[in-house]
Amino acid sequence: MSAATAVRVEKVAEADFPTRFGHFRIHGFQGHVGSRVEEATVLVMGDMGPGTAPPLVRVHSQCLTGDVFHSLRCDCRSQLELATTLIAAEGRGILIYEMQEGRGIGLMNKLRAYALQDEGADTVEANERLGFEADLRNYELPAAILRHFGITSVRLLSNNPEKIEALERAGVAVAERVPCVIPPQENTEDYLRTKKEKLGHLF
Repeated sequence: MSAATAVRVEKVAEADFPTRFGHFRIHGFQGHVGSRVEEATVLVMGDMGPGTAPPLVRVHSQCLTGDVFHSLRCDCRSQLELATTLIAAEGRGILIYEMQEGRGIGLMNKLRAYALQDEGADTVEANERLGFEADLRNYELPAAILRHFGITSVRLLSNNPEKIEALERAGVAVAERVPCVIPPQENTEDYLRTKKEKLGHLF
């Protein structure tokens, strides 16, 4: 079975979704591969009808530590906010938020990998020492979601050439790669100092 037909995708919900970045529609999807079920949340802005140009698309893997807790160990939150800002600025695009924490190893294993990184391992080494491949993510569900919207070609917000290859193997052409250029991360001391300057009355 090819990647383009392996996933049976089901939309389970859709609603209006105003955000501080702009006004979206939010969709919930499930992807069924045999007995395995994957989930994704999708933000859509603008017209995705036939004949329209390839939309700006971000496929973002869940990162609780970065997206929610503002971790300085990664730039996931910054990439998520940049992608949402760029889509809103164009007035058209899709953000697919996949539930694939820690490159697909899950949250608890991601925290175990953090502990190994504290001992000197890099991300790939830590994952491999836990018995995982460097990256367990696949992009069959995002490709199936894009096809659900009738999209066969995208402008992909990504710094990862492997993501381009995976989407194209799954049947979605990447007309353009749009880099996610993020300023260097502050260290913890600089971050806290900046926050105290802005919100001194709370400290």
